[in-house]
Amino acid sequence: MGTGKEYLGSWIVGPPSRPDAGATGSLSLKGRDPISSTDNSQVEPHLDSQRLVSPDSHAPVGPEAFPPAILAPDPVTLPPRDPVWSGWDVLLIAILTIVTLIVVEVFTVLAASLLVFPNSKFTDVAQKPVLALIGEFLSYIAVAIYMFMLVEGKYHAPFWQSIRWNWRASSTLILLGLGVLTVSVDMLSRYLPMPKSTPFDQFFAHPRDAYLIAIFAVTVGPLMEELFFRGFLYPVLARQTGIAPAVLLTAIPFGLIHYLQYKSWAAVLVITLVGVVLTIVRAVTKSVSASFLVHVGYNGTLMVLAALATDGFRHMEKVAIAQFYLP
Repeated sequence: MGTGKEYLGSWIVGPPSRPDAGATGSLSLKGRDPISSTDNSQVEPHLDSQRLVSPDSHAPVGPEAFPPAILAPDPVTLPPRDPVWSGWDVLLIAILTIVTLIVVEVFTVLAASLLVFPNSKFTDVAQKPVLALIGEFLSYIAVAIYMFMLVEGKYHAPFWQSIRWNWRASSTLILLGLGVLTVSVDMLSRYLPMPKSTPFDQFFAHPRDAYLIAIFAVTVGPLMEELFFRGFLYPVLARQTGIAPAVLLTAIPFGLIHYLQYKSWAAVLVITLVGVVLTIVRAVTKSVSASFLVHVGYNGTLMVLAALATDGFRHMEKVAIAQFYLP
């Protein structure tokens, strides 16, 4: 009778077979012994699919060896600021516009004095309206380039979309705004002490100058004013104060910048009212193009009426130019 030891070693493992496959079965014993019985868990092979043994260690490697990963929360994505620029950017645009206007006007008059009017005094050349329009036009180009570079370059945002140009504004609201604007200004001007003459009258001294200012009044002038006041300034104020205060705070500086043009506080009040209507149009339609079209319509209406009354700007004495306040 042999020892139990010799019966422990000869496990024959093979491919799966029938239960009566004998020695060629999947698992068989050479003999039987109480120690090697399958009832003894100390020697019976035990495969636990959930607990494997690492080849380099006797520590179990299973689900409990890999604790669940702690997932970091998704970063909070804040919506982009509307508008993308700040109040400091708007202030910088305003300062740049003033400085550029002064510098370009001086260089324009100086160039004209040297090249076109060499025998005229500098002060006399500076009074020519056409040079003032040329200098203003060139300075506006420089400011417009800066506006575009600020939005597209610094903030990497599409320019026309950021300023809410939006050509899809309601035509009904535009016509309503134009009608309210024209009637309100006409009624207000009847009860205010309007001046009989203003510095702006010099632009109507000659038909050529009058036509030039008429073209400027329905193109570059309202475009740049709407871009700054209703495009850049208004949304910053609306973000800080709300819509109603922003409408008034946008209209006040819009009226004040025209004081030197007319030297009349009554004229400033009229143009401030124009600014209120233009800003309301911008707020309601959410479109700068809408306020631009109302601005163009108002200025164009005044120019057409003046041209008709003066026989094509040839008889300016037939109309009180002081009553035509172009914003």
